[in-house]
Amino acid sequence: MTHDGQNIFDKRTATRHRTWKLAQTAVRVSKELGIPTPTIIAVFHSGSKENAWGRAHDLAPQDPFQNGLIVAQEKYRAVNLDDLQSDAYLREITEEITPTICQSIGFNFSREKSALWGSSMGGLATLYGLGRHPEKFAAGFAFSPHWVIGENHLVDALLNALPKPGSHKIWMSRGTKALDSQYQPFQEYADQKMVALGWKPEHDFLSMVFPKDRHNEPSWARQSAQALKFWLS
Repeated sequence: MTHDGQNIFDKRTATRHRTWKLAQTAVRVSKELGIPTPTIIAVFHSGSKENAWGRAHDLAPQDPFQNGLIVAQEKYRAVNLDDLQSDAYLREITEEITPTICQSIGFNFSREKSALWGSSMGGLATLYGLGRHPEKFAAGFAFSPHWVIGENHLVDALLNALPKPGSHKIWMSRGTKALDSQYQPFQEYADQKMVALGWKPEHDFLSMVFPKDRHNEPSWARQSAQALKFWLS
């Protein structure tokens, strides 16, 4: 299940008209591994011209910010924290959208075969969702998680809430250019914390740095094959 569904399949709805090309990548990786192609469910966020903060309301981790975590990034200080709805958004995904689609295509939904996938604020939503619903998802893929909105305090809040290591996989990645260049200290702190919490690098946790990649769909599309192989193999 992917966040920011606008950017997954259709360039007509995608940011800057560039998609993740995730379907094509999933088909190619599955053929390489000799396994069935995974079903990709892309959930649109509610942001629009009329609802400028809709995406933030859907994806910002609700519990930490409504319980004292300070918004560290100036851009998001205008968001009314009382309007955050990521808990309801995740419930809709887990209780309505995913079961309905799986039933319609004859797929038996199970935790072992399911993962959350997202970038930037969607990367935060992925980690938050895995912590809130570990019984629903076996893996979480957080591309360029937007740590700057809460810095190391947000890292602590999300990683401390993750399930105990042993039955899940987690991927994190970042580029080195533009906005992604700001993530380095927070991601390095996150990597150290994951190890301290008992996650095993290269086994159930992988954190990747992609030199010259940026905060955009083409960069995340290039990273997707490696992420899928980490999970599906």
